[in-house]
Amino acid sequence: MTTIENRRFALLVAGGVILFLLYQAWQKDFAPHSAPPSASAPQPDVDPGDDLPAASSAPAAAPASASAQPAATAAATASPAGMRIHVRTDVLDVELSTEGGDVRRVELLGYPVAKKHPDQNVALLDDQADRWFVIQSGLTGADGPIVSHRDLYRAAAERYALADGVDQIVVPLEFSDAHGRTVTKTYTFRRGSYVVELKQRLGNAGAAALAVNPYVQLWRTEFKVGEEPPFIPSWMGLGLYEQKAAGDSYRFRKVAFKDLPEEKVESKQTGGWIAMLQHYFVAAVIPPADQGATLIGKPSTTRGFLAQYIGAAQEVPAQGQRDFAAQLYIGPKLQQKLGSVAPGLELTVNYGLLTPIAEPLFWLLDWFHKLTRNWGAAIILLTLSVKLALYKLSEAQYRSMAKMKKYAPRIQELKERYGDDRERMHKAMMELYKKEKFNPLAGCWPLLVQFPVFIALYWVLLESVELRQADFALWLNDLSSPDPYYVMPVLFGISMFVQQKLSGNVAMDPMQQRVMNMMPVMLTVFFAFFPVGLVLYWFVSNLIGIAQQWWITRKLAREGLRH
Repeated sequence: MTTIENRRFALLVAGGVILFLLYQAWQKDFAPHSAPPSASAPQPDVDPGDDLPAASSAPAAAPASASAQPAATAAATASPAGMRIHVRTDVLDVELSTEGGDVRRVELLGYPVAKKHPDQNVALLDDQADRWFVIQSGLTGADGPIVSHRDLYRAAAERYALADGVDQIVVPLEFSDAHGRTVTKTYTFRRGSYVVELKQRLGNAGAAALAVNPYVQLWRTEFKVGEEPPFIPSWMGLGLYEQKAAGDSYRFRKVAFKDLPEEKVESKQTGGWIAMLQHYFVAAVIPPADQGATLIGKPSTTRGFLAQYIGAAQEVPAQGQRDFAAQLYIGPKLQQKLGSVAPGLELTVNYGLLTPIAEPLFWLLDWFHKLTRNWGAAIILLTLSVKLALYKLSEAQYRSMAKMKKYAPRIQELKERYGDDRERMHKAMMELYKKEKFNPLAGCWPLLVQFPVFIALYWVLLESVELRQADFALWLNDLSSPDPYYVMPVLFGISMFVQQKLSGNVAMDPMQQRVMNMMPVMLTVFFAFFPVGLVLYWFVSNLIGIAQQWWITRKLAREGLRH
């Protein structure tokens, strides 16, 4: 796009960008999606019996010693049906329900739904009819549920909040039945963490031992939790860290919600995790790494979709008790932290086929951000790094162009000499290239490298929650959205026009010349819908390219290759 020889290739690149954008728009507007539930439809409190996880035949759990202590005493006073318990940390605002001990609503503090509504936080979990996403848990066995997300728990308090100097909140909920079984479900929240620890303790005061399977399920419909720019695909689906058949290795697998009716998801394994994914955010259930688990994804029989974890059966002896633990991650896809929560959880950040390029780009971008504390400045430094890394290719590109221009009369002479004998003409031209030591394809190399970088950076800016609503300067207060005033796309178009003029004139037919003259206008229009962070990258890349072109041209002139 910056030289004479690669103009046709630039047209192909532009065509590729246009097709890419059209595909993204088609995916957003026409690809099949599950219909969202009607806001006026009746809202069931729980799912029907066939959605209730059954006892699992997962691999046996590691043995754990049973306690011989008496069962815990249940709270004396029952809470009202469906009472809400409000828990607030520095990063989460949570509502639990005494009905089933469910997690019914989770707001992510510091993540506004839209830039213009900074006080309205993203509610990743919610139990409204048109925004249904809850987490349910319980204990089941061969004869049916022992305690399920339909049973009523008792709570000691209605509100919990982190106090100064306190780093965690522990919320106990209690249940008991007429068979001498008591359950204490405990949620533990920690300062600065999106991980919620869930422990279910079953006390068995009966005369016979119980075989118990713990379960946790995510249940949701499709809905967007925040404002998104146009031309941005909004993928939602299931993700799981699945154990391969041969031993201890795992793989990340994802299935779009629309594919769940046909694509079976069920894995009996040790450890791993199962999650529901969407743009920027994830909710995951993480079983103990050393215990057997069955992970299931399927459509709900009422609405939406289910992601279920069912633990391997463990024995709770008569007059004994046992703990069943799991972790929940409810929050943003923070790339530097997900891997420390659970192995493979960082794979939920979806960069697609260009992950090998996108991950190093984000690592470098994040490093520059730590230096500058500004994502826009980090993008500029990243652009400079990419251009410096490609400098030698750019120099080879201009050198090849200069030699092509110098030997253009001889090339034209060969064309006239051999006429329609393309084989002999090709052979003679290859001999000329070899003798004079230049490669006519060198002009394509920088674009061949930059185009994958361009697409990889597109995915980095699209998928990285770290750049969501990130400020740069002046009116550019959201690098993940288009420029609201179209200033950056226009500046990009001007810089591209200047590059074309600096490349000089070349013999073209009138149609080619018109197309080349329209290129800056065409790409300016398309870049108007791109995240402004990506337009900033390409604009700065053009400015650096203009400076490099000026410098290399002067150098070639001193070598006698430019006139």
